[in-house]
Amino acid sequence: MSMKSFPKPSDLQVPPGAEGWEELYPYYLVFQDALKAEEDEKFWFCDSQHWPTVFKPFETIGGEFAVKCLGQYNARHLMIPNANGIDFRIHLGYLYMSPLPVPSEQIAARVPDFEARIGHYFANWDTLLEQWHVKVKGTIAEMETLTFEALPQQVPMADILSGKAKDGSEVLLENYDRLIQLCYQNWQYHFEFLNLGYIAYLDFFNFCKEVFPNMPDQSIATMVQGVDMELFRPDDELKDLAKLAVELGITGAFSDTDNPAATLAAIAAAPSGERWLARWEEAKDPWFNFTIGNGFYGHDKYWIEHQEIPLGFIADYIHRLQGGANIMRPTDKLIQEKDRIVSEYRDLLDPEVREIFDAKRTLAATAYPYVENHNFYIEHWTMGVFWRKVRELSRMLHAQGLWNEPEDMLYLGRNEVRDVLFDLVTSWGVGAGAPIGNVVWPQEIERRRGIVDALKTARPAPALNTPPEVITEPFTRMLWGITTEQVQQWLAGDDEGETGVLKGMAASPGLVEGPARVVMHADDLSEVQAGEILVAPITAPSWGPIFGKIKATVTDIGGMMSHAAIVCREYGLPAVTGTGSASTTIRTGQMLRVDGTKGTVEILEEAPVVTGPGAHSHSHV
Repeated sequence: MSMKSFPKPSDLQVPPGAEGWEELYPYYLVFQDALKAEEDEKFWFCDSQHWPTVFKPFETIGGEFAVKCLGQYNARHLMIPNANGIDFRIHLGYLYMSPLPVPSEQIAARVPDFEARIGHYFANWDTLLEQWHVKVKGTIAEMETLTFEALPQQVPMADILSGKAKDGSEVLLENYDRLIQLCYQNWQYHFEFLNLGYIAYLDFFNFCKEVFPNMPDQSIATMVQGVDMELFRPDDELKDLAKLAVELGITGAFSDTDNPAATLAAIAAAPSGERWLARWEEAKDPWFNFTIGNGFYGHDKYWIEHQEIPLGFIADYIHRLQGGANIMRPTDKLIQEKDRIVSEYRDLLDPEVREIFDAKRTLAATAYPYVENHNFYIEHWTMGVFWRKVRELSRMLHAQGLWNEPEDMLYLGRNEVRDVLFDLVTSWGVGAGAPIGNVVWPQEIERRRGIVDALKTARPAPALNTPPEVITEPFTRMLWGITTEQVQQWLAGDDEGETGVLKGMAASPGLVEGPARVVMHADDLSEVQAGEILVAPITAPSWGPIFGKIKATVTDIGGMMSHAAIVCREYGLPAVTGTGSASTTIRTGQMLRVDGTKGTVEILEEAPVVTGPGAHSHSHV
């Protein structure tokens, strides 16, 4: 039987107005005509889980650093026997990935190195993880010190007297290069433990499948759940603040959280408001370095800069507390369920096998929290500071007349920005007046803006070219949910299967029915009503506060270890991930039956006619 294929990159239509889009990105990120035969042989999947919208040129930095650094730990650090890294390209503005297997004849030679290297980490886990925190926080602290100030009219007299003999422009150039290097540094650190977390979990997973061939994937995941994760800490801080507001009787101050200054002023004016504000200040650093996006885009909104977001979540928690709801995660229940499943399977094993089972499970449970926690430190905290500094530089250059809008620097590649900075310091240094860029960039940025907007009018193809017979790369399966079965499902499309039924990964167990709420962007979260089923291309960790309101989650992409799957398991909610097309197939208001145990989503009825803003009351989220 001939294998069905996805389109080749060259088969996809360029959206009208996006012609010449390739020039927006570095040469090494786009498919090359000279390599067409080779690149068309590879299977590529679209990572819309991390990059759901079109890249502006500067934003490719997140994709480049993340995927390059993921790969280095597989291929160069840990020497994973059967998996190198992941090759990647941008096509029509979206990121596509192709896992790189290790040639079969090289696998055996890598095993001793792999065992020695992971052995070192697992034997010294606590010490090394403590060092990791020191390294990562050190990077962030240094990034915070970088400034991008306009150049002065003249060198200060003090610099003449001290014999400094430099004009200060070197600080601007060095700080920009340092900002990029520090970002790269924390992305290298990011994967130091992440790959190990997956390895430990996969090792336990494979062992369980060997001993218990019929064991459901979810039971394995349950055996490491119910852990105290730092990724849930921002949400837990909001719950504490909501409880404190109720306790202090200052809930009236939260009536209009869209105005943070007025809300905080009303709290300050209330008796015992000072106590609440002290607790708020304590929570902010570092836990509000948290984005409603995923940290990969310049437009991602961070709580610390948009305080209406955490205040709105607190107001919603207050409302639920006043209605008698329990807002805490069901951690005790999860731990009981974990213990029950662990003991049921342990009891079936011989003593010597049980010993191996215990060792592997303990290791997986130790490493597992890191799979989520790193996300707070890198995607949220590091990238929050990084984008703040990028905006600071962009605004300074905007004030020099280099572009029309304060944040237009995002339309330049990071290496083009170095040229702009040298243009600026040259024109300033020689006393020539405005930089040349003032006549080049405003017009060029408008052209690029038009291309980016045109690219946004088309959804990306989920994959390109012919898929392999089997997909073995562990990250591709665990994180993205790109499995052999899933790819076949995408290819089958409407050809087979029941109508009105979507299949995906059984990511978190349970069966529920309820109305759909399709959320394409984090800004729409305020529309989510209690008792709805969240349907989204992907969820972000910072959506935690709405998980207490919804009945289940359905996503387009993501595997057993995607954030949506882990968060739903920790909140005790059914989830089906990796459906491929739920967010574009399902409409808000349609009744759904979500079976997170089987991985199916049934559309039970059409959506009522009245949907969308204005059709219902909004709660404050």
